[in-house]
Amino acid sequence: MKSYKMDKVRNVVLISHGGAGKTSLAEAMLFDAGAIGRLGRVDDGTATLDFDPDEIKRRMSVNLAIAPLEWRETKINIIDTPGYADFVGEVLEGIRAADAAIVVVDAVAGVQVGTEHTWKYADEQKLARLVFVNRMDRENADFVKAVDELRERFGTKVVPIQLPIGQAQSFRGVVDLVVQQAYMFEDGKVTVGPIPQDMQDMVATYRERLIEGLAEVDDDLMTKYLEGEELSDEEIRTALHTGVRSGALVPVLCGAATANRGIQPLLDAIVAYLPSPAERAEIEVIDPATGNTSKLQASEQGPLAVLVFKTLADPFVGKLSYFRVYSGTLRSDMHVWNATRQKDERIGQLFTVRGKTQEPTPQVTAGDIGAVAKLAETLTGDTLCSREHPLLLPPIKFPPPVFSAAIEPKTKADLDRLGPALARMQEEDPTIHVHRDPDTGQTIVSGLGEAHVEIMAERMKRKFGADVTVELPKVPYRETIRGKARKQGRFKRQTGGRGQYGDTWLRVEPLPRGAGYQFVDEIVGGVVPQQYRPAVDKGVQEAMAEGFLAGYPMVDIKVTLDDGSYHPVDSSEMAFKIAAAIGFKAAVAEADPVILEPIMKLDITAPDQYTGDIIGDLTAKRGRVLGMEPQGDGTTIIHAEAPMAEVLRYATDLRSITQGRGTFTMTLSHYEEVPPHIQQQLIEQAKKEKEAAAKTG
Repeated sequence: MKSYKMDKVRNVVLISHGGAGKTSLAEAMLFDAGAIGRLGRVDDGTATLDFDPDEIKRRMSVNLAIAPLEWRETKINIIDTPGYADFVGEVLEGIRAADAAIVVVDAVAGVQVGTEHTWKYADEQKLARLVFVNRMDRENADFVKAVDELRERFGTKVVPIQLPIGQAQSFRGVVDLVVQQAYMFEDGKVTVGPIPQDMQDMVATYRERLIEGLAEVDDDLMTKYLEGEELSDEEIRTALHTGVRSGALVPVLCGAATANRGIQPLLDAIVAYLPSPAERAEIEVIDPATGNTSKLQASEQGPLAVLVFKTLADPFVGKLSYFRVYSGTLRSDMHVWNATRQKDERIGQLFTVRGKTQEPTPQVTAGDIGAVAKLAETLTGDTLCSREHPLLLPPIKFPPPVFSAAIEPKTKADLDRLGPALARMQEEDPTIHVHRDPDTGQTIVSGLGEAHVEIMAERMKRKFGADVTVELPKVPYRETIRGKARKQGRFKRQTGGRGQYGDTWLRVEPLPRGAGYQFVDEIVGGVVPQQYRPAVDKGVQEAMAEGFLAGYPMVDIKVTLDDGSYHPVDSSEMAFKIAAAIGFKAAVAEADPVILEPIMKLDITAPDQYTGDIIGDLTAKRGRVLGMEPQGDGTTIIHAEAPMAEVLRYATDLRSITQGRGTFTMTLSHYEEVPPHIQQQLIEQAKKEKEAAAKTG
């Protein structure tokens, strides 16, 4: 593929609710542009951009994918993104690399929650966009209803520039409101003709609405419009381009991707109305030395500014880094400076990527997108520049994880592979977080949903041979006491030679929640010699770690050593350690022991209409609402607390309750006593596990 100037490049991200047909649309665009010779299908597993085995298996996108095409002397870089909420990290990467977005809307379902979320992400990046109402050939397709929903949700700036000719099975073409002509689709071919007679009134109404929208963004057109003058097609196109680029207008087109209808007019609209990299505002850059921000005008001759927006981990090729050049020119075999990590990086062979195929290219210029393999230091979000002109591009902001699972290797060989596999997975997906829980000893993987974590586990096995089981994490319960007690702990053993002797009197009492552990030495007169007292402390701590009721660590206890005795020959540190453990357990048994559970603080943001259902669900989960904050935009923040054991799957539960419109953050607040009936269940469960372990052992 030849090199294009900045004004002849369009970087377009496809965004939508899951299942609206983004990948099918990209496939049809590639086919019509001649970039591929056969029209693949997502349902058949033959789509160019759904090439990952996980995508073929599930018939849905889980990765960002890129495909360039050439149309009317313009290079269009299509960035296809997943629609499922678990993979929003891929969407944010694609939006960050793009200059414009195509919001794909299902003609049957209309505006869905994914439409709203991705629209908001595009707003945050100030992306120009157009809407493509897809699946016009489906039963119950309704273009007018979809447009009305779009205007109701996103404002009157949403304006159709096409109308469908027929709907559902009768969908056969579109009317272009700019040139007032009909485009008919038959066997992949487009024929141009007059507007059908029965659509004249509808066309006049919607064209009037289009011109009213254009007049609001162009003063000259406003004057002409008010004076009743006719606008030329060129004036309308120019005003549309200006309005779309500024975000004041969002044109709506329609078609049917799988039937390859409406695709060529869409490609024309991308070239005509969406901005090139040269037309976007100056990019913000940060001085690594001072942290000060400034503006940089993108140009091929400017200082090098490259953002790595996606990393793929491949067991054979190594890392493959997708990048966007914002300024300057990146060439194969050049040395660059990773300003994010303060490391030198050598650039190998550069590629143009189309799905899973890679085409070598000598250079990638400002405004374009490419890929490079085997970067040693660079990860997603890093900035590459020249060492002589260091700068940083703002990194990609990813949402925090909302779902955690424990993973366990199935065999010793899997254990050996687990560490490297997890490291590679985190390189590939910055929304994956991994840590080891010090309380339970489990390896915890956190992500954006259950499917996200499950697919990551499957990918580790397929790519790196690390086979793991995935399950909900163990809840890190604790044990403590509510009362006071004083008991003797005595250990005596005579074996014929030197024996073992240790004798302690321990007093136990509760400490305030969160105070931890306190050991007090009140020995008077040396009844327990000084050299054995640390062993008493150690014996108590080891007994606390083992727990008393159900094997959970004990906390918030003060232990006082106030008496005891020793033998001048038989006493030892080991004997006093064992005696202390015996005495501690005896005292705890009489000090009203209880189990504590972690209580999580939740801040839930959701539309007002769901607050009642959310509160009802929290109550059923033994939660309590601490307060509510109406936000004035139709949403409310609910502050609540709930036991961790009840909210391990809260990401899935909230998504179900709010149809995906609710979000939340969750942090550990404090520990509270477990209700008696649940405490009994935990004790019985621990007993069964201990018996099972004894049998297998």
